[in-house]
Amino acid sequence: TPNIHLVEKQAEIMNLPIIIKKSKGEKEKELIDLEDAIKDAKKKYNIKAIITGALHSEYQSSRIEKICKKLKLKCFNPLWHKNEFEYLKELINNKFKVIITGVFAFPLDERWLGREIDNSFITDVKELNNKYKIHPAGEGGEFETFVLNCPLFKKALKIKNKKISGEKNSWKMELEVE
Repeated sequence: TPNIHLVEKQAEIMNLPIIIKKSKGEKEKELIDLEDAIKDAKKKYNIKAIITGALHSEYQSSRIEKICKKLKLKCFNPLWHKNEFEYLKELINNKFKVIITGVFAFPLDERWLGREIDNSFITDVKELNNKYKIHPAGEGGEFETFVLNCPLFKKALKIKNKKISGEKNSWKMELEVE
């Protein structure tokens, strides 16, 4: 995931604690890593619930729900089955500044990197959804995003430097922020 290393910075500007666990991302083994991180959060911060951002990913939702059930935590999926275009409009209306940092599906290419989710983005992604079945919110892994600003942030993150790499329809933009 492009810019996963910046989640620490996002937590800092929201004044939220964060627990970081390394994972090799191997299918099913990554769930053990996730469960360990959630156990640590439950113990250290006495959490009672997990909130997901899943819209339609049964894979994501079912696995997190299974971990929560095992650890006796509530699992709340407030966006579950929300219309993806309504979701994108809500991001804009609620002053989220979100940019595309990775693309991984045809016909997306490097020109999409750095693009902000705005009304123009919604128009273009709607066309891609109709023509190529690209999920408008990237829920199928077609693209990755990064939040530069939102109502929870004490200040906006500013891009200091960026490095773009990739080929064909697989591109990512690694950020350095301040």
